[in-house]
Amino acid sequence: MSNFLRRTLTGFWIVVFIIGGFLLHPVSFAVTGLIILTGTQYEYYRIIGKTGIRPQMITGLAVSVTAYVLATLAAAGILATQWLLLVLPLLSLVFITGLYRKEDRPFDSIAHTLLPLVYITLPLSLIPFAGFGHSGLKPILPAAGIIFSPGIIIGFFLLLWINDTGAYLAGVTLGKHRLMERISPKKSWEGFAGGALLALAAAWFMPGWLGITDRKGWLLISIIITVTGTYGDLSESMLKRSLGLKDSGNIMPGHGGFLDRFDSTLMSFPLVYLFIVLFG
Repeated sequence: MSNFLRRTLTGFWIVVFIIGGFLLHPVSFAVTGLIILTGTQYEYYRIIGKTGIRPQMITGLAVSVTAYVLATLAAAGILATQWLLLVLPLLSLVFITGLYRKEDRPFDSIAHTLLPLVYITLPLSLIPFAGFGHSGLKPILPAAGIIFSPGIIIGFFLLLWINDTGAYLAGVTLGKHRLMERISPKKSWEGFAGGALLALAAAWFMPGWLGITDRKGWLLISIIITVTGTYGDLSESMLKRSLGLKDSGNIMPGHGGFLDRFDSTLMSFPLVYLFIVLFG
C-alpha cells in the first residue's frame, strides 16, 4: 500500500472518530478531548524517556486528567471556576515525588514532567470551554438543560485539516523553496501557500453553516490556523529532531502518533479560541 493511500485511509478514520466524538453528545465531546490530551501527553513522556530522562508519567498524567476534568465541570456550570485553582497545589506533587526518586539530575525529570502541562494540557483544556455555554451547531444527541454546541471545535478542526491537506498536495506537486529546512526538510513555501488558499476558500462557507462569527471572522481564523498551525508543526519537528526521531509514535499509519497529529492544534487552538472570545 502506498504511503498516500495509507495516509488517506488513516486520515478518514481520524476524521470520523474526532468529528463523530465531538458532534455526537456533550459527554462524547468531553471524552474525545480527554483522549486527545492523554494520548498526546503520554507520547511526549514516552519519547523523552528514550533519552534516559525519566519524567513522572503517572503523576504528570494524573495532574493533566484532573485539570481537564475540572475544566469540563467548570465549563458545563457544574462547578464554579474557582475549583480550577486546585490544579496549583497538585503541581507541587511533581516536586514532592521527585524527592523520593533516586536520580542524579532530578530537575531534568521535573522539567520534562511539567513542560507538557503547559505545552499540551493547558491548550487542550480549553476544549470544554469551546463547547459548553455556546449556541449554534447542535449535537446529534442534545442533552436537556445544557447550553452546548460543538461548532467552534468542529470548524477549527475542519479548517486545520483542510489547511494540512492543501499544504501536503501543493508541497508534493509544487514544493521547491524550503520553508525551514533546518527543522523540517520537506516543508515548502508552496505548500504553505497552498494550505492557506484552500483554508481561506473553506472559511468562506463557514458562517452559513456554523455561524459563531461572520465571514470576515472565519477568514481571519483560517489565517490564524495557517500561521500558528505551521509554527506548532515546526515546534514539534524541532523536538523530534533534537531527539533523533522521525515520528512521535506509530498508532496512526501514515500520520505517526498523537503528538504528530495534534502538534498544530497545541499552538493554534488557544489563539483561535481567544479570537472568538474577544471578537466572535
